[in-house]
Amino acid sequence: MIRSCSVGVITKQLALLLLIVPLSLSLACRSQGDTRATDEATLRKLDDEWSKAAGAKDIEKTVSFYTDDAIVLVPNSPLLKTKEQIRTMWTGMFSIPGFSGGWKAEKIEIARSGDLAYISGRYEINEVDAGGKPLTDTGNYLEIWRKQSDGNWKCVVDTFTSDLPPPSAERESPR
Repeated sequence: MIRSCSVGVITKQLALLLLIVPLSLSLACRSQGDTRATDEATLRKLDDEWSKAAGAKDIEKTVSFYTDDAIVLVPNSPLLKTKEQIRTMWTGMFSIPGFSGGWKAEKIEIARSGDLAYISGRYEINEVDAGGKPLTDTGNYLEIWRKQSDGNWKCVVDTFTSDLPPPSAERESPR
């Protein structure tokens, strides 16, 4: 009798264990697997911090958001492929009289893999032209971010397009 009682208890414990273990594993995998909601909040915060750094003309902080192998596609300019070229571009923008501005994310999408994301939104840049007249440029931007091995996000591709019409090209009259 003692033996059958212990077998029954062991059987019930084993059955309970067989139910609990898969459920626990399932919950653990689910909580660790899809981090897109957390990543979206992180990326929104990073993009906002980046915009504020640019608005404050903080060159080192502004450039720190890029990976070492980042590329920047600037309208009417060659592809920027090094951090030094990117730093030079930002330094030039910050030196424009009356420079101010920033951007705001409108859409953030994270890949299911959790290692790539893109952010798109609108920007506004203010400056003063050579005659002292204030100018405002607005447009769209697109950034591609990659999660680094340490879990931090960095921008790997950055581009923007202006709402202003393209500069008119000097044309020679046909002869």
